[in-house]
Amino acid sequence: MVEERFAAVFEKTLPPTARAIRSFAPDLCLNLHGGTRSARLTLLSGAATRAGFDIFKPGWIYNEPIPTAQEILGLDRRVHTAEHQASAMFYLGVPVAEVPRASLPAIPGKTALAPKTAYAVIHPMASAPQKTWPAAFFLQLARFLRQSVGLEPLFIGGPGEDLSQFQMFQTLIGAPLPDLARLLRDAAVFIGNDSGPAHVAAAFGTPQVVFFGSSDEEIWRPWRTSHQILKGEPIHTITVNSAIGAFRRLGLS
Repeated sequence: MVEERFAAVFEKTLPPTARAIRSFAPDLCLNLHGGTRSARLTLLSGAATRAGFDIFKPGWIYNEPIPTAQEILGLDRRVHTAEHQASAMFYLGVPVAEVPRASLPAIPGKTALAPKTAYAVIHPMASAPQKTWPAAFFLQLARFLRQSVGLEPLFIGGPGEDLSQFQMFQTLIGAPLPDLARLLRDAAVFIGNDSGPAHVAAAFGTPQVVFFGSSDEEIWRPWRTSHQILKGEPIHTITVNSAIGAFRRLGLS
């Protein structure tokens, strides 16, 4: 069950309503979120098995509490969010195996929104200032990509986000998710803050340079795709030269 704005990421979905899940009548309801709304929907699902991590509250909703990923996987380290979510599947009976890279449904064709030449997708936005690399630094890096590498920068943003300071390059705000997926799939590289588009790009194996400030790179780094992580607290301490170096280490220039 996902909100409509994310439905295109998945092959089959239900809207997050009590009526929808009761009509579907699942045998198993697995809560991967843990928030109050998802807990309520789990309870109202009518499923014989209601599973969720044993740290979720209120615990009485779940008759199949799932232990930590470390216990399930036999690890004594911190785990990536992909390992965390996969561990729930393993606990419920899926044979334990290497957690693969994410994948998205096949989206045929190109999008007319893409530049006509080889390009880099740049996402300069984030959910909080402490997770946002400075706009001036993104502009310097974009100039380097165009002038020294021959990649055309394409700046993307979500609905309502302001990309006006990047208008010397092509910008795209609020593209439909299928078009955004095609853009990220066909890009030579993704560059941006820790964000949703970074994970969509990772699902296609697109090489990445990702900036981390306050968020945890061990948990949220791109999973099983070529990438370079730059960490700074505060995030503006990451220099443009270090970003250029990270790009070059990807072997794309």
